Amino acid sequence: MPGSNDWKETGGKWEDDHTLLSDEQLAKCTRAYDAEDADFPSPVPTRVVSNGEYMPPPQSQTQKKVEARMKELADGAAKKLGISRRRFLGSSGGMAAAFLAMNDVHGQFFNVDKEEMFEPHHVKNRPPKDLFVVDDQLHVVRGTSGIGAVALRAIAQGPTTPGFTSNPFNPNNVPDEHGNPWGVWNPALIGLPVTNDMFNIVNFIRSIYFDSQVTVGMISNVTAFASGPSGQNPGQPSQDVEDARTGEILTAKQTAAGRDFINKLAGSRRAMAHGLLYVGKGNLDYIQYQIDNHHPDAWKGYNISYAAKVDSGVMRQWRHDDENVAYPTFELISKNVRQHKLGPGGNVIAVHKGLARGLPPKPENGYPSDMPKALKDWPHLNFLTYHSCIQDTFFDDQALAQIQASEAGTRPLLNGVPNIDWTTLYAQLTGHFKNSYAEIGTTFASSVVTFPTVTAHILGQLLRYKGPKRIVFGSDSLWYGSPQWQIEALWRFQIPERIAERWDYPQLDEDDKRDILGRNSGKLYGLEPRSGAAYGPLPSDFESSITDDLKRLWEMAPYDHIPNLEAKKDDFNVYRERYLAMGVEPRNTRYGWVRTSL
Repeated sequence: MPGSNDWKETGGKWEDDHTLLSDEQLAKCTRAYDAEDADFPSPVPTRVVSNGEYMPPPQSQTQKKVEARMKELADGAAKKLGISRRRFLGSSGGMAAAFLAMNDVHGQFFNVDKEEMFEPHHVKNRPPKDLFVVDDQLHVVRGTSGIGAVALRAIAQGPTTPGFTSNPFNPNNVPDEHGNPWGVWNPALIGLPVTNDMFNIVNFIRSIYFDSQVTVGMISNVTAFASGPSGQNPGQPSQDVEDARTGEILTAKQTAAGRDFINKLAGSRRAMAHGLLYVGKGNLDYIQYQIDNHHPDAWKGYNISYAAKVDSGVMRQWRHDDENVAYPTFELISKNVRQHKLGPGGNVIAVHKGLARGLPPKPENGYPSDMPKALKDWPHLNFLTYHSCIQDTFFDDQALAQIQASEAGTRPLLNGVPNIDWTTLYAQLTGHFKNSYAEIGTTFASSVVTFPTVTAHILGQLLRYKGPKRIVFGSDSLWYGSPQWQIEALWRFQIPERIAERWDYPQLDEDDKRDILGRNSGKLYGLEPRSGAAYGPLPSDFESSITDDLKRLWEMAPYDHIPNLEAKKDDFNVYRERYLAMGVEPRNTRYGWVRTSL
């Protein structure tokens, strides 16, 4: 008899399962929804689920401990509340039980207490409804970009990502802190297909504004790393900006059009747009063109990208402190700020640094040694360092090993704290500069679920050297699905006392978290820190608001720029109130195959 969740029926006849697993492998597996206790739809997965393209590993001993503890907590709470365990696990109390179970097994990393299991409206440790959240790093792609970011989705989605048989950023199969070489960052992604539209503007708006508590989001973009002359020779540096556009996942015009469409739809300033930071004298005309035509809210660049036009040759990598390359661009931006051609945030220079594991420590690869001089020479520009300069790439086993070696005394400390490449040096070099801000996109996402000890040290060091007023939140979504799981995790995260006391790290209190999640960015971009309620999904006719011209530009003509700095109760809040009134409860169903025997 097919499982109750099995939908594969054609002409009244059940079809055979289509998998890449052999009969011998299938004999050791079963459907995830059959393996899981019908009364135990856990809010977070407690074992690896395969989509049938690879053999799932057995449930680890640590995962078994979390599952057993979760069941114990759920049974007790459900009995006390007089409801079924299944109904309890589908509530906010069930999510609290999951955090409690993880704390009991792994250590006290998440701020959660038992009252949350029994009081649906208990908000002591949950993100409050009035939370003001500015997501400083969000991504959407143009239609012709396809699904080139699927590897980033795979690292967050885990083993149910179609087309992947192992963690793309962990080739040596090294386990994380929980003994899992490929854990799931965002449980909401489990079992989802990989499609060409999963990073498009429609999915972006739904995931950011209605499935999360993001109040205002920055639509980011990427200066082309290498597109080859006119896109005909991939892997080669571009000749100029026009050439580079063949390799951009989102052009400056498309970025601005997305912002303007969202703001027109909402009736308030809910989105911001990055300008593309192509530096050097040969790119000054393009910087001015963006200012005059796209009105960027801030600038986004990459040292490691071939984005500097210096002479008649191809574009090259660059560094912050190069007086002949970066400084002319900084001067042009500063001039436009002085002339009020750029609004609040127009003086924000956001540059990707880090995520460069295995590369030599030089500024062109994201090493922070070029920061002090630029910070000193340009005090009226605010330098936002994306990813807080961590060298490790999406799977933080290197950072954990460095911390453990420092604690054991086999790796030298850096001025008294564990040396995490390159974040520790960045925090110490820039700590006393008031125009330096650390952004935690991907750095937080890649560590909080799988390497919480790394999260504790990174946040501890940033707090110690830079302070809570100069750290900003970014999720790097949509790569990792809706950012709500990161907002939830950051609001609950706490630095364990044993770590804070040993290394003299400040603790994160709720006021600090409000600063990091929104108020710091609010000051940078001239935003009012209020109206931070969560939003529900778009109404069914949402896509009809996108015009044919806008669709064409996205491969969609831009709407008029709306410099609305007011926060108000706009149409998105109305949509959300309708959604909440429906009383939707999660099912926590997982599909695919799980290992049941060796």
